[in-house]
Amino acid sequence: MTERSNLAGKFVWYDQMSNDLPGAEAFYSKVVGWTLAPNTMNDQRYTILQAGSSAIGGLMPIPEEARKAGAPPMWMGYIWVDDVDAAAKRVTAAGGRIMRGPMDIPNVGRFAVAGDPHGAGFILFRANRDDGPPPPAPGTPGTIGWRELHAGDGKADFDFYSGLFGWTKGDALDMGPMGTYQIFKLDGQMAGGVMTKTPQTPMPMWLYYVNVEAIDAAADRIKSAGGRVVNGPTEVPGGAWTVQALDPQGAPFGLVAPKR
Repeated sequence: MTERSNLAGKFVWYDQMSNDLPGAEAFYSKVVGWTLAPNTMNDQRYTILQAGSSAIGGLMPIPEEARKAGAPPMWMGYIWVDDVDAAAKRVTAAGGRIMRGPMDIPNVGRFAVAGDPHGAGFILFRANRDDGPPPPAPGTPGTIGWRELHAGDGKADFDFYSGLFGWTKGDALDMGPMGTYQIFKLDGQMAGGVMTKTPQTPMPMWLYYVNVEAIDAAADRIKSAGGRVVNGPTEVPGGAWTVQALDPQGAPFGLVAPKR
C-alpha cells in the first residue's frame, strides 16, 4: 500500500469560511495561538493557519455562490480520497449530495463540497502531492484533536460515512436521553464521534475541536476576543476537558485540553 492510499478516509485539512477575514485572523490567533501565513500557491484570498511549523488549515471568505445561497460562516473538514470524482459519485449513490465540484484548486489539488444525507457538510479532497512534512504528534496545541458529527440520524449517518471512508466503530457511550455517542476510528485510532444532534442544534453539522494547553484560560480568551462559550468546560471520558463555542461571526468550533 502506498503512502498516498494510507491517507484515504482521513481528515487532512480544515478551513473556516468567513464574512470577516481580518476579524477571523485576529480572533483565532488570540484564542488558539495559530500563526498566519499568506497563500502563495495561487491567487485565491486565503490565509494559512500554522501550529508551529505545520500548516493545519486556513481562513477564507465565503465563496460568492455559497454566500448567495445563504451559507453562514462555518468550519469545514477535508477528507482525503484517492479519486475525488469517483468518491463524489459514491456520495450521491449513498444518499448524500454534491454541492460544488468536483473541480481543481490551482497548484493544490482536486476537491468537491459534499453533504451527508441529513445535510452536514464536508469536503472530498485529493492533493497534487503528498510529500510534505510528517504531521505533528497527537495533542500538539493548534492541531485538531477531535471531530464530532452532530447528525440528523446518528446511526444512519455513521453507516454513510463508514461505507464511504472505511471508518470503524470504537466504544459506544450511552448518554441517556441524548442517545448514543458512537466513537469512530481511523486506522485503529480514535478520531471522533457521531451522535444524533440535540433539538437545540439548528442543523446537522461537523464540530472540530482544536487542541489547547489548558481549557479555562482558553475559554477566557474566547470571551475576551469577542466569541461565546456555549457549553463547558466539560470533562469527557479519558480525562480531557472541552468547550463548545461560537466565534464572533457565529461559526461553531470546539477546544480540547488535557487539563483545566
